[in-house]
Amino acid sequence: MALEITSAATDPAMFDLPWSIPLEDWPAEHLAALPRGISRHVVRFVRHGGTVIAVKEIKADLARREYAMLRALGRLDLPCVKPLGVVTGRETLDGMPLDACLVTTHLQFSLPYRALYSQVLRPDTDARLVDALAALLVKLHLAGFWWGDVSLSNTLFRRDAGAFAAYLVDAETGELHAELSDGQREHDLEIARVNIAGELMDLQAGGYLEEGTDPVGTSSQIVARYRSLWSELTGVERFETGDRWRIDERIRRLNALGFDVDELAMSTDVGGTTIQIQPKVVDAGHHSRRLLRLTGLDVEENQARRLLNDLDSYRAALDRLGDSEEIVAHDWLTRVYEPTVAAVPREFAGKLEAAEIFHEVLEHRWYMSERAGYDIPIEWAVADYVHWVLPNKPDERSILGVDTVAMPVLAWDDDEAEPRQTR
Repeated sequence: MALEITSAATDPAMFDLPWSIPLEDWPAEHLAALPRGISRHVVRFVRHGGTVIAVKEIKADLARREYAMLRALGRLDLPCVKPLGVVTGRETLDGMPLDACLVTTHLQFSLPYRALYSQVLRPDTDARLVDALAALLVKLHLAGFWWGDVSLSNTLFRRDAGAFAAYLVDAETGELHAELSDGQREHDLEIARVNIAGELMDLQAGGYLEEGTDPVGTSSQIVARYRSLWSELTGVERFETGDRWRIDERIRRLNALGFDVDELAMSTDVGGTTIQIQPKVVDAGHHSRRLLRLTGLDVEENQARRLLNDLDSYRAALDRLGDSEEIVAHDWLTRVYEPTVAAVPREFAGKLEAAEIFHEVLEHRWYMSERAGYDIPIEWAVADYVHWVLPNKPDERSILGVDTVAMPVLAWDDDEAEPRQTR
């Protein structure tokens, strides 16, 4: 057998990795100390060309299928890890065949849910994770993707201005359709509810869950959150012809949720007295796209919303509401955002993403101003934040030494010999 690497990008250096060794036995000098979730496959984070990649050992047909699925999801601009390639034809030095490997990028500043629970977190962390997963599931379903194994373990989370943004990691069981039926969507919801309940029970048994948290009740929240969001995005709304302002109101509500409306289906009844509207195409990322257009900053949706609010406050405070939005945005970027981020010492640069640090500085400034009784300059706030708050935060670019695999796992699927959760 000859080693074969299928990749969307040319990277000859990938041949230099020790593919003739079973993944679980790879030498430590190739590995990155990043937190791993529970997996039925062997997964390792590997240092490669100044970056970190994730390598999963899996059967060749499954690796090719998941690689193709992740590429398809990427073309649809859905939140998921980026596939780099598939390695097949592996064998040991004495000729024994080895499973193939799927190679993906490591999503910087992202964490598996078990690593999040190894830190000191706000009491409502489980609810915020469920909200993020519900929003991710809605985005995937709108694009026609049936996941088939929805869980916290199959998701990576990045901080997003006090909330979390969720990214799909494992697409092994997924299917892409032109449109999902209600039955397919409900099936995914039931899988999510059962899996999340089991995952939270594991954490509860290990003492990682907040006292008094009900794993079953929390897992059921994903169903309620999903249905509420799905209804807002796709539901039909009827109103009298004299209330046409409600069309704009519906669009504003969708924008506030972070979605753009590319098309509305509008019709009237036979008598022309009632209007019916229904969003036909909704795209996620309303605020992040606007911020990217104005400043070039590519951040999460809630972070973008927070940064845009600060930009609007800056514009109003300087009485520049009549100036070009693009010009004011450039001034805000160079005079407010960039100096704030640049004030973070290099040794703390891996603590949080730049946009998340800026969000936390704004929060810190608000509390300082409330205590002082007047507006604190942002320069004072960032200096106080860097001195007292940031040094105590974990390094989320790497989170070295967090052994999430060693955390207790007690819940098994009745039909499987291994835990249902995947990486």
